[in-house]
Amino acid sequence: MEKGRTVLLSFDLEEFDMPLEYGRQIPLSEQLAASDHGMDALLPILDKYAVPATFYTTANYAQHRRQEVKALAERHEIASHTFYHTEYCTAHLAQSRNLLQEISGQEIRGLRMPRMRPVDMADVAAAGYAYDSSINPTWLPGRYNNRHLPRTFYWEKGMLRLPASVSPGLRVPLFWLLFKNIPLQAYLALCRQTLKKDGYLNLYFHPWEFTQLKKYGMPGYTWRTDGKALTLRLGDLIGALQGEAIFEHTGSFLLPEKIAGI
Repeated sequence: MEKGRTVLLSFDLEEFDMPLEYGRQIPLSEQLAASDHGMDALLPILDKYAVPATFYTTANYAQHRRQEVKALAERHEIASHTFYHTEYCTAHLAQSRNLLQEISGQEIRGLRMPRMRPVDMADVAAAGYAYDSSINPTWLPGRYNNRHLPRTFYWEKGMLRLPASVSPGLRVPLFWLLFKNIPLQAYLALCRQTLKKDGYLNLYFHPWEFTQLKKYGMPGYTWRTDGKALTLRLGDLIGALQGEAIFEHTGSFLLPEKIAGI
């Protein structure tokens, strides 16, 4: 294992509202259940490999699943995914942080905006957060145009920002859609290239991906690998990277005394 290399594994724990983007109406109960089923498949993999993760959780999900989130906080970091996955106002920054702290018993230090929406760092700082991970520093048609932003962590308006990992050079985004749509060895090669260059990886997924998604009528690239197949692939990814890096909670990795040496 190379000294100092770190993998930050994170999951956006939310209401599964993605079908609404494609005109498929599903009730909140089903949105929550999709994430529940995904967590049932996902957590045994994290336990098997004994890896910590950060769960960017909506307060809406947490208030419907209080005991589950409290139990999750015993092993993993809880961070904020604001209050609702679809609705947003600035007040939700502090409201979600306060509710997640009450439910989890943790200090909530991190934020990730749903769908990586832009957010004013002055507002994030005012709500009491220590870091933000709401940037995908790449170009993705119809979603992101952030190639001008740094690939690695940086400061903005006094807030520490941790972009999602993209490869050096071409800035290939190492996000959930790439993970399920290219061969694992190709994905691992990009991860290793990035890990060597940056010293860390910031990878993110969603619990609902680990359920069966085809029935929701979304584009094929969103469900081409899902359910059990994706669970097995995640285990293979973790197993491969464990020999090359340590896994750590995002908030722990971003302590000032640690990042000063990177």
